[in-house]
Amino acid sequence: MIKAVVMDVEGTTTDIAFVHKVLFPYARTRLAAFIEEQGDTPAVAEILRAVSLEAGLAEDDRAGQLAALIRWIDEDKKVTPLKALQGLIWRCGYEAGDFTGHVYPEVAPVLEAWRRRGLRLAVYSSGSVEAQQLLFGYSDAGDLQGLFEANFDTRIGHKREQGSYDNIAKALALPAEAILFLSDIKEELAAAKLAGFKVCQLVRPGTQAAEGYPQAHDFKEINP
Repeated sequence: MIKAVVMDVEGTTTDIAFVHKVLFPYARTRLAAFIEEQGDTPAVAEILRAVSLEAGLAEDDRAGQLAALIRWIDEDKKVTPLKALQGLIWRCGYEAGDFTGHVYPEVAPVLEAWRRRGLRLAVYSSGSVEAQQLLFGYSDAGDLQGLFEANFDTRIGHKREQGSYDNIAKALALPAEAILFLSDIKEELAAAKLAGFKVCQLVRPGTQAAEGYPQAHDFKEINP
């Protein structure tokens, strides 16, 4: 029996275009000014130290840090300090009302129905926990973050590695077979399946269907 549903964000609950055409450009264009203004605050300074460690730079090499961050954005790298910094910039955008977090129209009512049935809900995305909470907290459908009991990002492990899903099962204190994982990415589904999760691929417009996995075109087609 499924007791928890863990879901990806980009391409699953949320249109990929929102992330790539709204969020990424917003952070990219504001990155230099944000680092200039906030670089000495404890939270941002810690992130910049992690950037230096990841990129092999001196801790005070601001130009090198900025260049590395821009390069990672352009290469769509899933680098934890980049995701953390983007989350801080996106918070400014959400709070200013520059945009709201996109979710597909059926997602909110289905998640609410699952919660009423007693299912536990969690998010696992390469985007930072901060970014996840902002997207769902400032979503098109209102504040949905309260529906989730847990948020996971790459700090628990990379999404295409079995061990990450082992860690999530431990964090939720559930056997793997009691967890359903939803994603649009074949390699993520494969890793979750190896860990013992039940899986389902969301085949949204533009998604390449993966043979050998259960599939749904929207959340209404899923019955955990």
